Amino acid sequence: MAFTYRGLTADFDRHIVTDSEVDQHLHRMQQQTPRITEVNDRPTENGDEVVLDYAGFCDGVQFPGGTAEMQTLTLGSGQFIPGFEEQLLDKVPGEEVIVKVTFPEQYHAEDLAGKEAQFHCKLHAIRIKSSYELNDEFAKEVGGCETLEEMKAKLKESLQSYTDERGEMDLQDRLLQQAAATLDYTVDPNELEDAVEQQLRNMQAQLSQQGLSLDMYCSFMGITKEDLHKDTYPIAESALRRDAAVEEIVRLEKLEATEQEIGEAIALICRQNNITVEQFKPYYDAEFEAAVRKSVLTTKVMQLIRSTAILAEK
Repeated sequence: MAFTYRGLTADFDRHIVTDSEVDQHLHRMQQQTPRITEVNDRPTENGDEVVLDYAGFCDGVQFPGGTAEMQTLTLGSGQFIPGFEEQLLDKVPGEEVIVKVTFPEQYHAEDLAGKEAQFHCKLHAIRIKSSYELNDEFAKEVGGCETLEEMKAKLKESLQSYTDERGEMDLQDRLLQQAAATLDYTVDPNELEDAVEQQLRNMQAQLSQQGLSLDMYCSFMGITKEDLHKDTYPIAESALRRDAAVEEIVRLEKLEATEQEIGEAIALICRQNNITVEQFKPYYDAEFEAAVRKSVLTTKVMQLIRSTAILAEK
């Protein structure tokens, strides 16, 4: 079979966002966004959120890590060490309180474990959380819109844009995989092993962001690490074939990644991570530049395949 990447055919299923989906999203926003109201006519009670400054002292000396300004704390949550939150009950904004506590014997900071301490606190505000009604007030305070109907319209437009973007990405990926399937390609066993290990490292990195490990994942899924390793081979081989197809199209079409395109890609990475280009420079090396160049070329390849594809849109 000849390597084919132009004139591919595919179904393009465009999902149209419904009013019901918009309502479901609004309800999730309502649940996840409590209304916060400041209280000025009573002292603190359990369940209140307070805003305070505090500074911790042990044996008369202020200790590192025990100081904060404008810290939020829900009284009764158990977020702070035992005995701390209870001493902030029945207090009013502007009041200064000395909280006396004893650190637990098993405290993570060994130099403080089991010791008595004092926290000099100043209470700034008392807040309570309640649920919003789905009305114009919710639209103004949460959605930045004048009315709930306006918020619904903007939300529907945003969801449709997101859905279309995800659909387009899925389409381009399917077209690239379709092209890669026609490539005369034999995987190198050593490359495959390296790709499998890289896939597992990527998976471990993603799991660690959720406080999980590969062992825990395997336990949840009822599989062994050997099973996981074996199941990763087809995924890794598919990724290698995809990369090989991209490289071949780049060669055949004489595609290049210009310095301007690489610079724009780096600027986008910085914006997505809320850092400046200057802050990013220490992390930018030859390996990272190669990865960015590969990403730019892959995007060009996918756009080329997409522009010549014959689609049946639904």
